[in-house]
Amino acid sequence: MSRRIVVLGGGTGGTIMANRLRHVYDRDAAEIVVVDRDDSHVYQPGLLFVPFGLARPEEIVRSRRDQLHGGIEFRQATVAEVDLQAETVRLEDGGSITYDVLIVASGARLQPEETEGLTGSGWGERVFTFYDRPGAAGLAAALARFDGGRLVVNPVDMPIKCPVAPLEFAFLADWYLQERGIRDRTELVYVTPLDGAFTAPVASEHLGGLLAQKGIELVTEFATGEVDGGGRLISYDDREVAFDLLVTVPLHAGAGFVERSTGLGDDFGFVPTDPHTLQSKAAPGVFAIGDATNLPTSKAGSVTHFEADVLTGNIRRHLEGRELEGDFDGHSNCFVETGFRRALLIDFNYETEPLPGRFPVPGLGPLPLLKESRLNHMGKLMFQWFYWHVLLPGRDIPGVGSEMSMAGKHVADDSTPAEEN
Repeated sequence: MSRRIVVLGGGTGGTIMANRLRHVYDRDAAEIVVVDRDDSHVYQPGLLFVPFGLARPEEIVRSRRDQLHGGIEFRQATVAEVDLQAETVRLEDGGSITYDVLIVASGARLQPEETEGLTGSGWGERVFTFYDRPGAAGLAAALARFDGGRLVVNPVDMPIKCPVAPLEFAFLADWYLQERGIRDRTELVYVTPLDGAFTAPVASEHLGGLLAQKGIELVTEFATGEVDGGGRLISYDDREVAFDLLVTVPLHAGAGFVERSTGLGDDFGFVPTDPHTLQSKAAPGVFAIGDATNLPTSKAGSVTHFEADVLTGNIRRHLEGRELEGDFDGHSNCFVETGFRRALLIDFNYETEPLPGRFPVPGLGPLPLLKESRLNHMGKLMFQWFYWHVLLPGRDIPGVGSEMSMAGKHVADDSTPAEEN
């Protein structure tokens, strides 16, 4: 008997899952339906490069429908809510879709309006975000006009998509301003709600060291409560940071339909999910992946790729009436652009912080961990090709498994970021 698997969201997680499941089930065994409100699939890591003229907005978007294997139905529609009792997805156009298995892959949405003053008088003039295409394009024009002053980068709060991206922006801004010859008349300031540059202490120490090395001021434990478009960030405890140009990462929340669906989401619209099986806590036949979950791991594309491997097996077990396996360990693998054609690579999971070593082959690499290198920068650039041609089609990356490998890693004996060519 054919089962219907409904995937809500045609982004990274939804596309990978639909394609992987089509590898597992032929059309007679399972009907797979992907629902999304538009047909524009954005390669989100590419948004970081747009403000610096290293990518154009139109280069990083493709049709969602075209990324899906044959035999997968793509329905362009907006989800109104999920009725867990009836196992039905209700659409805003009045239609509905019943399901045997539901995968929530609806990502995270920006909520700049939730911060007082952020979308006020300075929005689009001296206040920008690069976390969407219009914002990244507007910021590119603003940076081209920028002639010095105080440039502030501020993630308002966590969690956010790709938590290293604001740091990458600061590092690339240092490079960009030096290329333009105006770095000496620009103050670069990184303002974060965290108590350090990053969450994991080891990575935070390395990344904080790079900020200091590049002359980027670090302001910590700053809980942004208000943005004065005239040029002030104001915290809830009344601290102020002045700016001439503000690059903000707004508050994030889950999809609106998750909030509207009784029992599906938490107070922020994210789906409470078992951290190891990826089964939703709302109902046995509901699963979640990627940025839509409330998992204590990075909201990054690599995490979604690793989750998909585990989730594909567990959906198969669920449909066969077998016990799920708790194999996902929170594995995350991120390139961190540091400017001047160099990048760091960090590899970690729920239990283990980023460690130095070589990746993916112990002792050989070729990519060094927790070190700046040109090879890592090239790996970051090559990832876009892997994204479209390997990850989204549901293929595995040779030598990179869903479970974090400890082979070849060792405990760092100092906090100084090393360099190698």
